[in-house]
Amino acid sequence: MALIELDHVTTIFGRDDKAALAKVKAGMGKVELLEQTGHTLGLHDVSMDIEAGEIFVVMGLSGSGKSTLVRHINRLIDPTGGEVRIDGENILALSPKALIDLRRRRIAMVFQRFGLLPHRRVLDNIAYGLEIRGVARKEREATARDWLGRVGLEGYEASYPGALSGGMQQRVGLARALASDTDIILMDEAFSALDPLIRSELQDELVRLQRATGKTVVFITHDLDEALRLADRIAILKDGQLVQLGTPNDILLRPADAYVEAFVRDVNRARALTVDTLKQPPALRITEETIAEALAVMRQTRTEVGYVIEDGRYTGVVTRASLEEAGASTATAASLSEPQPGIAADMPIETALPTLLDAQHPVAIVNGSGELTGIVHQKDVSDVLNPGRGAVAPPEDERPAT
Repeated sequence: MALIELDHVTTIFGRDDKAALAKVKAGMGKVELLEQTGHTLGLHDVSMDIEAGEIFVVMGLSGSGKSTLVRHINRLIDPTGGEVRIDGENILALSPKALIDLRRRRIAMVFQRFGLLPHRRVLDNIAYGLEIRGVARKEREATARDWLGRVGLEGYEASYPGALSGGMQQRVGLARALASDTDIILMDEAFSALDPLIRSELQDELVRLQRATGKTVVFITHDLDEALRLADRIAILKDGQLVQLGTPNDILLRPADAYVEAFVRDVNRARALTVDTLKQPPALRITEETIAEALAVMRQTRTEVGYVIEDGRYTGVVTRASLEEAGASTATAASLSEPQPGIAADMPIETALPTLLDAQHPVAIVNGSGELTGIVHQKDVSDVLNPGRGAVAPPEDERPAT
C-alpha cells in the first residue's frame, strides 16, 4: 500500500463548489466553468500514489494546480470531491483533534518564503515543531543543535532569521522540518526564491539528507531541471489535470503528449540522464578460457570484443583480433586483456562522455563491487541525446509481444 493516495480528487474554488462539481462531472471544462459560473477548477479528477521513502516531485506551470495538490496532503485545503488517504486512512474524515495530531506528528512543511518566526532565535525556530508537540526543552534543543550542524549552520544557534542570508534561512526551514521527525515533508517551491548557486547546493543537501533519513518528500516546482535532479518520480500537471507520472527517464524519453514533449525539449539530456539509460545486457565475458576456446565462442557469436572478469571483477577487454594474432599460445585469453575503464550506472551521461568517446569498444558498466552489470554502445549516446535523429527503444518489458 502506498503511503499517500489521492483518489479522484477534484477541487473547485467558489461559493457553490458542489454545484460546480456537478457541472464538471457532466463535462464542463475549466475555461467554460469560470466563464459561466465564476468558479475556478483547481484540480480535475487527479489520482496518484506516493510511496514511502521517495522524493516525489509535482510540477507544472503557474495555475496548473500543484500547490493546491500539496495542500490537500495536510488539509490546508479540502478537495470538493474524492479522497486523500495516508496509510489507507481517509484524512478528510479526521476529527479536528486527529487532524491537529496528524499535522504535528506526521507531516512537516517547508515554505517558499521560509516561514520562520522572526522574533525567535535560529535554535528555537528549528525546535518549534517539537515544542508544540510537548517535547521537553533540553531534548528539543539537543535535537535542534544536531540538525543545525547537519545543514551546515553550526554556530548560528543564537542568531535571528533576519541576520541570515536567504539560503541560510531556507536551511533553517529544512532543519526545522527534519527535526520534527515526521514521516512526510511537503516542500512548496522551497528553493525557487534562491540564487542559482545556493539553490543547487540546497538541492544536493536535500537529496543527501533524504537518503540518510528515508523521509517521504513531496516537492513542488515549476522548474523541470530541478525536478529531474531531485525526483524518484515526477507528476506533471496541466490545468489541474495529471498528464504524466513516471521516473525522470520516463518523462524525458517517453513524453505522454505534446505538452510534456514541449516541456522537455530544451533539457540538457546529458546532464539529466544517467548511464543506466544507455545500458545494454552484458556482452561476452572472458574468464579462464584458453585463446582457442575464447576464439571459438567469438566466431560463433560474431563478437569482436570480450570483457575480462577476474575474481568476479571487471578488469578490461580482449579483442578477437588480438586473440587471432596470438595464435596457438597456451596462455589464457584473459592474459591478453587491454585496460579500458568502466563507468557506474548512476553516473550522469555528461560525466561519462569523456570515457565513452575515448573508448574504442563498448564501455563496461560496473557496480560498486567492480562487477560487470552491462555495457554501453557509443552509437546509443547520440540516439538518446539527439532524439530527433533516432527513436529510443522502450525497455524490453514494455515492448509488445511478437
